[in-house]
Amino acid sequence: MKREETVDYHIKSAWHAISRMYNQKAVMEDFTTSIGFVLININSKEGTPATKIAPLMGLEARSLTRMLKSMEEKGLIYRVPDPIDKRSVRIFLTPEGKRKKEISVQTIKEFNLMVRELVSEEDLQTFFSVFQKINQVIENLQTDTVNPLQYNDPLYEV
Repeated sequence: MKREETVDYHIKSAWHAISRMYNQKAVMEDFTTSIGFVLININSKEGTPATKIAPLMGLEARSLTRMLKSMEEKGLIYRVPDPIDKRSVRIFLTPEGKRKKEISVQTIKEFNLMVRELVSEEDLQTFFSVFQKINQVIENLQTDTVNPLQYNDPLYEV
């Protein structure tokens, strides 16, 4: 099988192209695509618990911690102890963080509108359906890896 015939090749190359495009826009405003994605996952009015952001983005908590520290140093966010759960911290956007969030949202909207001008609604629905199925395959593979004892194959008998 040639790499161009694999599903993951097309997903990865498309994502890299999208990421480069987003980064080119972000760098003009002195931030990155990753920071933009964190910003769009923070509620502009109520803030967002720090523990909820990483799962929304599919990140490890360690990676997010470093990024939040950097964003705080750049004046994009600030932290406030949660009034209900004192062990938790809520992340809020500064005025500059809100401005950069709006740039991120607008960039994503513009890209999606351009795709929708070129790709029919029917093709998009097929695309979304295929990705749901790919995610099902991934979930099944992860379950198989996490729980290898679920097999009743004689190979595993003693």
